[in-house]
Amino acid sequence: MTARSEALFKAMETAPVTPDQAAGKPADEIYGSHVFTLDMMQRRLPKDVYRKLAKIISEGARLDPDIADVVASAMKDWALEMGATHYTHWFQPMTGLTAEKHDAFITPAGPGRAISEFSGKMLISGEPDASSFPSGGLRSTFEARGYTAWDPTVPVFIVPGPYSATLHVPTYFYSYSGEALDRKIPLMRSISALSRQALRILRLFGNESAQSVHPQVGPEQEYFLVDRNLAMLRPDLQMCGRTLLGAPSPKGQELEDHYFGAIPSRVMSFMEDVENELLKLGIPAKTRHNEVAPGQFELAPVYEEANSACDHNMLTMNMMRHLAGRHGFVCLLHEKPFDGVNGSGKHNNWSLADSNGQNLLNPGSTPQDNAQFLVFLAAVLRAVHKYAVALRLGTVGAGNDHRLGANEAPPAIVSVYLGEQLSSVIEGIVEGHKAKSRRAQAMEIGVSSLPPLPMDLSDRNRTSPFAFTGNKFEFRALGSSQSIAPINIALNAAVACALDDIATELEAAVSAGTPLVKALQEFLPREFKAHQAVVFNGNGYSEEWQKEAERRGLPNLRTTVDALEHYSDPEVMNVFLRHGILSEREMLARQDILFETYAKDLVIEGRVLCDLVRAKVLPPARLAQTQACTLAAQTRAAGLEPQGELEQAKLLQGHVAGLEKLTAELEQTIDAVQAADGAPAQARLARDTILPLMDGIRAHADALERQIDDRLWELPKYSELLWIH
Repeated sequence: MTARSEALFKAMETAPVTPDQAAGKPADEIYGSHVFTLDMMQRRLPKDVYRKLAKIISEGARLDPDIADVVASAMKDWALEMGATHYTHWFQPMTGLTAEKHDAFITPAGPGRAISEFSGKMLISGEPDASSFPSGGLRSTFEARGYTAWDPTVPVFIVPGPYSATLHVPTYFYSYSGEALDRKIPLMRSISALSRQALRILRLFGNESAQSVHPQVGPEQEYFLVDRNLAMLRPDLQMCGRTLLGAPSPKGQELEDHYFGAIPSRVMSFMEDVENELLKLGIPAKTRHNEVAPGQFELAPVYEEANSACDHNMLTMNMMRHLAGRHGFVCLLHEKPFDGVNGSGKHNNWSLADSNGQNLLNPGSTPQDNAQFLVFLAAVLRAVHKYAVALRLGTVGAGNDHRLGANEAPPAIVSVYLGEQLSSVIEGIVEGHKAKSRRAQAMEIGVSSLPPLPMDLSDRNRTSPFAFTGNKFEFRALGSSQSIAPINIALNAAVACALDDIATELEAAVSAGTPLVKALQEFLPREFKAHQAVVFNGNGYSEEWQKEAERRGLPNLRTTVDALEHYSDPEVMNVFLRHGILSEREMLARQDILFETYAKDLVIEGRVLCDLVRAKVLPPARLAQTQACTLAAQTRAAGLEPQGELEQAKLLQGHVAGLEKLTAELEQTIDAVQAADGAPAQARLARDTILPLMDGIRAHADALERQIDDRLWELPKYSELLWIH
């Protein structure tokens, strides 16, 4: 029995994890049980300390060091009761993943004695060394100091291990000189900038009670599950997260019978296990279902404040990867694990809410609400139109390049879908006439109500990168493996700049004695007209849209390298510099890191493919070629013309020769890429040379897979990887 056959039998026989192993208590009982919540703080902290900490959490005020020891002691006692033996400062470096270094609570206290210790100083800050994390030149490798600082605006939490548990303290990560080395610091800066500018608009409308505005985010997470027995026979899945070769399955997603279909029992067991663990961490997992491609699934949470949503999405990805093994799976978060079927995205549902709980992107039902909504809508259109490149930079990555612009993802052109009715409202404002509605009478800004805009009034446009869906926008271009922080930093920064411009103009008009309603009637038509080019309700996949977008002057940065080359453009940098979200040094460092990461990703994939071809493709191909030649000789010896056998041998010989030639070229090309001067040059060369060679190699390998005797082919095939669950 071959290794592939044995893996197939094991995969077929793998049963779902039994309820005794995976089931938990009812959801309402376990929700937040592993989180040091406000309720837990109130029970365990002195009243004055609790009030101070609650104010810090709600208003983002500075932490009072005088209360740190009291808070740390309460956290420690709670953690020990939960079985924790260690604590860690949990942070999000520029790797796109999370990082942690565990320290034990226990401290020697004399001969034969030890105590559990966790001071305010230990809670507030740490020095994880972390010299090997990407810094983009912000520090030299020999400058090891990297600091973590507690983010008190999100709660600490417990993650259990096999024998004990660890207290996780969400933290910022910054350099000795104070620059941000993570994605949390600029995310928090962008939230603050957006809040300041949005409050200016609210004050114009007479809202004096709101103290802050926060972006609300709900990231849908798509992923694939592959049987672990089969995945372990695929070095490309192990090291790259995607298949670098593989002929299409005879059945893919053509019948669309997997989408929203009955969830396989083994997969359901995995989903329930993940959801139980997420609920314990206070992560509001809400929706689960089969996605379009076979073997593809989705998990979606309820909306949260952006900082919490970012932390929780990183935890969700970690949890899915970790728990997949318990169920005999490997969880693939790559944007394009399999060629020829849909890839995976992460739809970033984004809205704005003030501290009173009002959704600022809800059209409302009164003239006052309508006018305020139109101002925030105008700000979003302005932001997307003027700062599209900055938004595109929130989606860059070698994996996402395989997905954007394909038939399951929006194009790299950033446009806005508003739907028929809202578009007609804007057209009416621009053209100076009353917009009609199928459900309401005509409207005038600030005088009568907008037509009702229910979420289901018009169909969703799945081809749009940024679609309005009733009371929020859905940014669909984000890749499934990516942190949601970069796109939300860019969204917050761009909208903050737009709100700043709008508030400045309206404040000046009102200060000059113009009534707000009249100022809006003059401003909104002009503003909507200026940015109407970014509104597109049609098919974003069509060739016609590519041409039309170019005519409208919308950027179309098709690849990561195309986008990164504009990172340092003054108009792009100003989006982040204007409100102190990133410094120039921090931006240039990020550009360098992203170039370097892209080049390294392609180099790794190229190396893996070379090894895969030499170890797993060429040996059976040569053997099959030899067998074809032997059979031809036997046929001739029997007095027959071996035409079919010779054609088969010639076909195999051509593919083998092609593989040998292109693999040797790829190895030389990888050396040339690594020898190029600087990360940008390496990234450009990798895109222009490694990717075409990999495509050529794949074409030969996939053709051989179709020709070679199934008993000789060791690599699990698409029909097995996609359909065995």
